[in-house]
Amino acid sequence: MSLIGAETFNWEDGNKRNNIMYRMPRNIKFNDNIVVREDEIAVFYRDGKALAYLDRPDRYALTSLNAPVIGKVIEALSGARQQAEVIYLQKRAFDGKYGSKQPYQFRDAEFGMVNLRVFGEFRYKVGSPENFVNQFVGTFNFTTSTEVEERIKEQMVMLIYNAIGELKNRGMGVADLASQLMNIEQVVLTKAKDHFELYGVVVDKVSGMYISLPDEVQKAVDMRASMQILNTSYATYQAGQAMREAASNPAGGAAAAGVGVGAGFGAGYMMVDAMRQGGTAPPAGAPAVAVPPVAGTVACPKCSTPNPQGAKFCRSCGNRLQNGTVKCGRCGSEMPADSKFCAECGQQLKGSKSCSKCGKESPVSAKFCPECGTGL
Repeated sequence: MSLIGAETFNWEDGNKRNNIMYRMPRNIKFNDNIVVREDEIAVFYRDGKALAYLDRPDRYALTSLNAPVIGKVIEALSGARQQAEVIYLQKRAFDGKYGSKQPYQFRDAEFGMVNLRVFGEFRYKVGSPENFVNQFVGTFNFTTSTEVEERIKEQMVMLIYNAIGELKNRGMGVADLASQLMNIEQVVLTKAKDHFELYGVVVDKVSGMYISLPDEVQKAVDMRASMQILNTSYATYQAGQAMREAASNPAGGAAAAGVGVGAGFGAGYMMVDAMRQGGTAPPAGAPAVAVPPVAGTVACPKCSTPNPQGAKFCRSCGNRLQNGTVKCGRCGSEMPADSKFCAECGQQLKGSKSCSKCGKESPVSAKFCPECGTGL
């Protein structure tokens, strides 16, 4: 039978399903009743220690507790101040998301110092109510479930950083992270038991891990992966990327326009060249090998690479292939600008000639002297 003034308490938090802990906002008194439901554990806490645990659903009166607790309550009746609390804990597992607030500095042999950030999901629950309450209520004096969950997530990120560091010591580099995500998750699960035991928490699942790299490092890693798939060298890969960009933006400048004109054909010729060389790029430092031009192509005078007819710039070295034209003053034929004689009539196209009247030097294509007007 309850004493006059005794009260009955239960988990009153309206957001109970999303909270792992509920700390009653007041101290309990002698003969107060506590209601424990199927999915709850009630912990009686006093003087920095968890004294009793109730994990079976029922209504409990303070007078029915074990002797040590009753003894401390009787002391309160004699005038000593009582500081006994009730902390409710959820039995069920929680699905949480973690994300690093501070980057992990990964020293990579190839990319130098790289700042990593990790994100993902994990499942956790209360494993040891005693450790849980002693740590979060006693050591940290947390009063809300949000504070507890933030601490668990921070510890999760620390554990992942520790796992990454361990795999790094085994030879894992930044470029290997994407292929090692499952291994990292397994290492984390293996270490989670000992790491979270102090907190009374059990982590039984880690999934959806994502490791974020700085943009410039991510681009370099992607490029390296593409080079490995294509079995090509850095220079050849860069040339192919430049051709693709020029073809997609033919109005992006003179050089881009020149390359863009023959980009579609150039890609085909690069494939032909690769087939001729057995599908592999020449070793670094090897002398350039002149490749005979295919029908309908023009060989670059600088590197001998075959280029499509009409291309203004070489697709391999960027050398200008056309410098404009010059018109023959005798027959009117169009000749390349570097021609010295007309291929149609033999007229001299370069050099100069003197005026028979005033001696003024004029271009060979001039019909009249620019000084005196005498016919040339």
